[in-house]
Amino acid sequence: MGIVVEGKGLAKRFGEGDATVVAVDHVDIAIEEGELLMFMGDSGCGKTTLISLLGCILTPSEGDVWIDGQQIDHENQDLSHIRCEKIGFVFQLFNLIPYLTAIENVMIAMDIAATKRDEAEPWAKELLTQVGLERRMYHRPAQLSGGEKQRVSFARALANRPKIIFADEPTANLDSRQSANLMNLVRELRQEHQTTIAIVTHHEGLKRDADRVIQMKDGQIVA
Repeated sequence: MGIVVEGKGLAKRFGEGDATVVAVDHVDIAIEEGELLMFMGDSGCGKTTLISLLGCILTPSEGDVWIDGQQIDHENQDLSHIRCEKIGFVFQLFNLIPYLTAIENVMIAMDIAATKRDEAEPWAKELLTQVGLERRMYHRPAQLSGGEKQRVSFARALANRPKIIFADEPTANLDSRQSANLMNLVRELRQEHQTTIAIVTHHEGLKRDADRVIQMKDGQIVA
């Protein structure tokens, strides 16, 4: 199995002088194809910043990132193109567009990738059916439960068939039943799509689902 995402010597600093905060402190990491990975640690330890670096949302202060074997040039490369084609994101607060229906929220990811509508709509319907929302795909976010919104988020993340999905605290706003249902969905989607999934979480109970757990502290990987 190949390496999907790799970071070498990754560091991220915010602020200047005495106000400088080191969020990620010279981290080396490689994520393998098909892996279900969990990033764990206390709040402020650098988990979300690290996946934002690996997912090309943030530019590192130091170090390099490779996506699917390609070294990322943060200064001269169109990173939106890389994110669109190679990476899917699931956010803690869902980040769904409130005036769009579930299917429109999924299709907008394909619009950005310039997928033709006659291809995008059937694929969006298939994805929403896979996540159990075949009866809810024409509802807007305000008409959906927290668990349903997160399922739409996963469907949207899969829309462009990414190499990896980064999920930042996807169960944080869900109750225990919804969290269990979501992790069942994650296992099913991983098997169905053969997609690598990296999850940031505080939820100790999720560790049993992981192939590997990355424990972070003070911006570094400690276990």
